[in-house]
Amino acid sequence: MTAAGLLLAASVLVPLGLSAGCLVRGVRERARLLLPFAPLPALLAAIMVPDGTFVFFPAPFRMSLVLDRPGAFLLGGAALLWSAAGAYAVSYMGRTPAATRFAIWWLLTLAGSLGVFVVGDIASFYLVYTLVSLAAYGLIVHEQTAKAERAGLVYVVLALLSEACLLLAFVMLAAGHAEANPLIRDVVATLSRSPMRDAIVALLVLGFGLKMGLVPLHVWLPLAHPAAPMPASAVLSGVVVKAGVIGLIRFLPYESGLPEWGMALVAAGLFTAFYGVAIGVTQTGPKTILAYSTVSQMGLVAALIGAGLARADASATTLIAYYAVHHMLVKGALFLAVGTLAATSRRRRLAILLLTAVLALSLAGLPLSSGGLAKIATKPMLGDGVLSYATALAAAGSTLLMLHFLNTVSRDAHGEPERLPSLALVLPFGVVAAASFVFAWSLYPAVTDGSFQPLFQAKALSKLLWPMGLGLLAMLVVGRLPKLRGAVPEGDIVVLTEAGGPALSGFVSDILQFDAVLRRWSFAGSSLLLIAVLLAAALMLGS
Repeated sequence: MTAAGLLLAASVLVPLGLSAGCLVRGVRERARLLLPFAPLPALLAAIMVPDGTFVFFPAPFRMSLVLDRPGAFLLGGAALLWSAAGAYAVSYMGRTPAATRFAIWWLLTLAGSLGVFVVGDIASFYLVYTLVSLAAYGLIVHEQTAKAERAGLVYVVLALLSEACLLLAFVMLAAGHAEANPLIRDVVATLSRSPMRDAIVALLVLGFGLKMGLVPLHVWLPLAHPAAPMPASAVLSGVVVKAGVIGLIRFLPYESGLPEWGMALVAAGLFTAFYGVAIGVTQTGPKTILAYSTVSQMGLVAALIGAGLARADASATTLIAYYAVHHMLVKGALFLAVGTLAATSRRRRLAILLLTAVLALSLAGLPLSSGGLAKIATKPMLGDGVLSYATALAAAGSTLLMLHFLNTVSRDAHGEPERLPSLALVLPFGVVAAASFVFAWSLYPAVTDGSFQPLFQAKALSKLLWPMGLGLLAMLVVGRLPKLRGAVPEGDIVVLTEAGGPALSGFVSDILQFDAVLRRWSFAGSSLLLIAVLLAAALMLGS
């Protein structure tokens, strides 16, 4: 295996190995200190491994890794956010025994979330996708409050539904190939000609759309983000939802195109974008508002995916990944900002608030910000018709929602009158905030014609500014409707389903008791070893 291949493999194996190393007491006691360093091999791989690198693990493992341009974009952004959020978590979680449990779940989620960006075969993708889905549950329920348990239950039910849809889709994809574990690129090349094409695409959209948070499968986000610790919220909203994005990038046939499915994704994405704003402006908690913002932004990403699929545009995957990295870093920084502001007195928080405002408005397309660059770069995909105006209105909605967020977070003040923010919190926040600008500007030439000139043209700037002006006017109206705040509870439609709570109480009780057993370290450690043995055996039998 080449040096590039080893570095690519280390992206997944290092965090996975560190999590397994926690079976040793000495490593386990220092696990939280490892969090900033575990993603660094992935960051180096994204920078140093050449585009198009393909790595095959020798038999009996039968695993393949690949790094293309969309994967490199997402891998680099995710690794940087995981590293900064890990440094944030070291200070935020402290030295409590619970911090050790948190670090183990963190490392497992990290391994899976990085793995989805680099694996190249169906079986391996399903393995790492399942890992990130199930391990994230431990981050969500970490606080062990009733709110966290409720969020965890909703999340794990939807995560299992997502995995069931994808498992069926992957079996159907592999059915027409001689190899038991074909490469993703090989099955996608034949998908358009498959007699089961529509059923497979429907399952893929449902499975990955659930992870992204497309309405009505979005309810886990506004429940999980407020319940999870702050650094966990940053990676859940910034990175974990991108497992659905890379799935739709990897498994849909952009070269041949699917116009009907593309337009269906556009419609679902736009509905999700507007729905996230409409419900988000009724919320009263900063983290919940950011969660609904993620729902809205993932709707816009789905619309871009649909536009590329409808036009049979193979180059769309790079633009989609570019937009997703912008959201990944900005949203991760905003969650870290909420925690930093909460630990700072009102008199000492002005500089942090100003940077937070720039980041928030970046999601609406603030000129020269990462969001402004992302919107200009993806504009050719949308054309000048109805879709272009619809996304502009969605940008107005994002402005409204982010102004509501800024208004909410600026009112919260904690701590002593002269309390300064901890450098251990400010530095990771600042690094991610700066990275959102650096990534956007440095990658812009690679996803466009290489010219920065459109960024400064009056026509381009006006297309970014008028939706923001419209959003500001909308905020002036919404601000005069005090009854709107708190009108819709967190999780919105899931509240309706909970009306049948008495019938589910026994089931919920059993789930919670099972969860208590799972989170005992002796049981979890033994289970980890057992899963590793079973996976190795399955791979050997398949060789």
